[in-house]
Amino acid sequence: MTQPRQFVIEADGGSRGNPGPAGYGAVVIDPVTGETLAEAAEYIGVATNNVAEYKGLIAGLKVAKALVPDASADGALQVRVRMDSKLVVEQMSGRWKIKHPDMKPLAAEAARILPASAVTYEWIPREKNKHADRLANEAMDAGKRGKQWEPSASTASLDTPRSSAASALPPVSGPPGDAAAGAAKARAALASRPAAASPAAPQTGWGAAPDLGAPATFVLLRHGETALTPEKRFSGSGGGDPELSAAGRHQAECIARSLADRGTIEEIVSSPLRRCRETAASVAARLGLEVRIEEGLRETDFGAWEGLTFAEVRERYGADLDAWLASAKVAPTGGGESFAEVARRVSATRDRLTTRYAGRTVLLVTHVTPIKTLVRLALGAPPEAMFRMELSAASVSAVAYYADGNASVRLLNDTSHLR
Repeated sequence: MTQPRQFVIEADGGSRGNPGPAGYGAVVIDPVTGETLAEAAEYIGVATNNVAEYKGLIAGLKVAKALVPDASADGALQVRVRMDSKLVVEQMSGRWKIKHPDMKPLAAEAARILPASAVTYEWIPREKNKHADRLANEAMDAGKRGKQWEPSASTASLDTPRSSAASALPPVSGPPGDAAAGAAKARAALASRPAAASPAAPQTGWGAAPDLGAPATFVLLRHGETALTPEKRFSGSGGGDPELSAAGRHQAECIARSLADRGTIEEIVSSPLRRCRETAASVAARLGLEVRIEEGLRETDFGAWEGLTFAEVRERYGADLDAWLASAKVAPTGGGESFAEVARRVSATRDRLTTRYAGRTVLLVTHVTPIKTLVRLALGAPPEAMFRMELSAASVSAVAYYADGNASVRLLNDTSHLR
C-alpha cells in the first residue's frame, strides 16, 4: 500500500489595526527533514486578524494540495496544520462554534480543500510560528508600499528553526480526527444549521486561558464625574479640560480602595486629560504605583459640540447630528474626530500597550469612547454597538488580550465599588 505524503502547514495572519491593513503567510514543510517546500503570502487590504488567519490557512491548504497531484484521493495526503490562532484551530477542529458571518464562508472554504480525514489541527505558541508570521508581515509591508509580496524578496525562511516541525506525523488509521468534525462544523455554520459538536464551555474570571499563558489584562476605568457629567454634556478633548467634582473625587477614592483590596493591578496608564489624571492619581497613591500618560487614551474631540447637551446639539446642528449617528466615518461639527478615526487611534494604542504589558494586569484610566471602542473591537461588534453600551462615571470594565491575538471581554460597567 502506498504511504501518504505528509506535510506540516504553518499559517498565520495579521492586521495592523484590527481591522486594518492585513496580510497572511503560510509555509509547507517536510516534517521529516524540516525543509521548506513552498511559501505563500499576500496583502489582502483592510481586514481583521481572524480573517487574515483564515486566509493564511486556506492558502496553506491550497499550496499543499498543489504539491500532490492526487491530493483529493483518500489516503494520498496527510497534513498537520499548526497555527497560533486558538480561534481558527478550535473552530476547524469542531470544538468551537463559528458565529461570526465573516468566518463562516472562510471556514467552509478551508474545509472543502482536502478530505476531512487528511487534516489535523494543532495550536502552537506564537514563538513557534515565526516563519509564517514573518511572511504575513512581509506581505503587509509590501502592501504599505502599494505592492504585493514577492517570493524572490522574502527572507522569512532565514534563521527559522525547524526542529519542532521535523517530527513524525501520526499514522493514518482509524476514524477521522479533529478535521472531520471541523469540516462538518464549517458546513453546518455556512448553512446556518446547528453543528453536531458541542462548543467548549467559556472560561470565566480574569485568569489565563489554557495553553496561552497569562494575557495582558486591561482594567478599563472611566474617570470620576466632573461638573459636566451629571448634565450629560459632550466633554471630549477639543474643549475645556475640567477637573473632578467633589462627587468625582469621592468616586476616585472608592475605586482606589476597591482596587487595593483586589490587589491585581501592576501598572497604571492614564489619558492626558485632567479628570483622568486626577482619578489615576488617587488609585496610584493607594497602590504605590507610578502613572504613565498615554496620548492615545484621550477622549474624542467633539468639535463645536463640546460643552453642549445632546438636545442643544440637536437644536443647533440637527443635520450634522443625524449624519454622525448614522455613520462612524462622520465627524462632529467644526472639525472634531469621527468614531472611525478614534477607533484607529485606540487600536494603535491597544497594540502598543498589549506588547509592552504582555502577561500583566494594567489599569487604563480613560473615557467613554476609548473604553467602548476597546470593548467593541474585542467583541468584533459593528460601530453602531457604541450607542448600545452604558458606561457610568468611575465604572470598571475589563478585557484580556491573549498571545494568539484573540481577546476576551471579562467585565463591563461595574459600579459595585460605589455602592
